[in-house]
Amino acid sequence: MTTARASDRRRHDRGPDAAIEAEIHAEGMVVAGLDEVGRGAWAGPVTVGAAILDLAAVPAGLRDSKQLRPERRQVLDRSLRDGAEVATGEVAHTELDRVGLATALRLAAARAVAALPRRPDVVLIDGSVDLLDGAGYRTRLLIGGDDRSCSIAAASIVAKVHRDAWMIDQDPAHRPYGFAANKGYPSPQHRAALAEHGPCDLHRRSWQPIRDLLAPRQLDLDGLERATAPS
Repeated sequence: MTTARASDRRRHDRGPDAAIEAEIHAEGMVVAGLDEVGRGAWAGPVTVGAAILDLAAVPAGLRDSKQLRPERRQVLDRSLRDGAEVATGEVAHTELDRVGLATALRLAAARAVAALPRRPDVVLIDGSVDLLDGAGYRTRLLIGGDDRSCSIAAASIVAKVHRDAWMIDQDPAHRPYGFAANKGYPSPQHRAALAEHGPCDLHRRSWQPIRDLLAPRQLDLDGLERATAPS
């Protein structure tokens, strides 16, 4: 294993830290972390979380939300809401269909940061795409940021807990799709329900798999209209 890969492995094993945040704080600036969830779902919103941590009271065990069990995410989410400054921004599936995924992520990011109690001087963003480009914020992009930055990990937890709760709330009205379990992602149950019932009102109709399902139905409706139209 190369030295760089070994270093990445050690960082991943011990989880994110607040080293980057401490450097920025030392310059007298407020720093926030930003992360998104729901990008790959077929139903429901995209959600972005934002978090400004108290570096003297960072909750133990922060990780990328995908690495945590749901129960642990809930505990950390409550701790963050009690002791940090957090916010979420969303773009609903209907708006996402109108504007596209890239714009939706930027809108959700701007809404999340604007909803924070304080305006951050620097925003740390997971990945290589500046979701706040043009929004008037100073940003720093961190590839693998949810494994490197406590603030980004916190943002990922807040975003995921918020979005998961929303999808669970929708489940009783959309039982066949199993949203309480899959949160709108394409699980086997979700795919089977789509094949049997077609999309529901929460599905992203601009997504190619959903568009493919809708196309035959639209052809059937068009054919029926032609067959029943008065001559």
